[in-house]
Amino acid sequence: MRVRLARASALRLGLLALGLFVVATNAFVIAGVLPQIAHALGVGPATIGYSISIYAIVVAVASPLVSMTCGRVRPERVMAAGLVLIAAGTFLAAAAGTFTVFTAGRIIAALGGAALVPSAMAAAPVMVPLPQRGRAIALVGMGFTLAMAIGSPIGTALADIGGWRLPLSVLAGLAAVLVPALLLMVRDVPRSAAVDLRSRAVVLRDPRIVFAIAASLLMTLAFNMVYIFSAVITHDATGGDHKRLAILLLAYGVAGVIGNVVGGRLADRIGSRRTLQIVLAAQATAFVSLIPAHGSLVATALVFTLSGIGGFAASVAIQYRLALIDSRHANIALAWYSTAMYVGISIAPLIGAAALPHGVPVLLAAAAASILVAVIASEVSHARRRDYDGVARDQDLVCASSTPSYPGCA
Repeated sequence: MRVRLARASALRLGLLALGLFVVATNAFVIAGVLPQIAHALGVGPATIGYSISIYAIVVAVASPLVSMTCGRVRPERVMAAGLVLIAAGTFLAAAAGTFTVFTAGRIIAALGGAALVPSAMAAAPVMVPLPQRGRAIALVGMGFTLAMAIGSPIGTALADIGGWRLPLSVLAGLAAVLVPALLLMVRDVPRSAAVDLRSRAVVLRDPRIVFAIAASLLMTLAFNMVYIFSAVITHDATGGDHKRLAILLLAYGVAGVIGNVVGGRLADRIGSRRTLQIVLAAQATAFVSLIPAHGSLVATALVFTLSGIGGFAASVAIQYRLALIDSRHANIALAWYSTAMYVGISIAPLIGAAALPHGVPVLLAAAAASILVAVIASEVSHARRRDYDGVARDQDLVCASSTPSYPGCA
């Protein structure tokens, strides 16, 4: 029996997804307008590039701290406060006349992202019945996928029309509009039992959570190593034509949307372990396949499509896993996921840049190796039948709370 998301739940989850769309587009759009910003602020492009790492690092460090210190505050209020900071910081960055002011705005916006992202990720699985949690996580995670598929390209197009300040101003305005919408529509989000800071840190003593977080970091690292250097990796296939590269990135983004849906449905049906085994194998295969496919646009597009499906499905599945390891403190586990994700984003350029001088195949092999290590970490996380709080593994949880005919339940 298929269990569908109620319309009201889908609307509320959609608002959370839109919030994550703003956060992710705010991060990705800088890369597309980097030369314009550098020229306007009188600094080199590499200097502006540092702001991408600063944004990611601030979110990575602040996410668990926000989760730890705001446990007694209603989740919807934390998310609304995050949107306010995103709007204020992004407006400041858009109006900046110096690199210092621009960076200050980016830091404020990053603090807002640190409040919004883990809170939204943690809210998604508890806003719906247990058999629908995979799809809820997938729907909210769609905000990240759409940011990459359409948010960044649209932002770049707006910059061509009205300069780099226009897309940032639009993002700031969207964040401001979302504040009252979220407070009005997303009410009474269930929250975990309040615990002190030490108890929250103790959650990391569970090896299941630690290895799942490690898998998250390695997955994000591998994806960003390939995505950030996609223009170089696909140069033989595109001939340096930006339009052809855009086609490849669009294929990847559309495939990511599909991967979000596939990942959520697979996790609901067969559990996170088997889902991760399948989609991470597909991701590693895609990275390695780019080596022989590099001279063909069609073959490269097919590989990008496989990579998009596998990568985003894996992201949903690992969040599903973290949400159910210790269901009492899912918000903390997902806050650590957010940290791992942004750490992966911040260090991927460094590792990719170190590998690239040795050739594109070395970079792709490094990305594939990172995925394979992520598979090992995921398997360790799933090794025991019972989790930190004595609750059965995720598929058993789903089956225990659903009808015998629910897909995936024996």
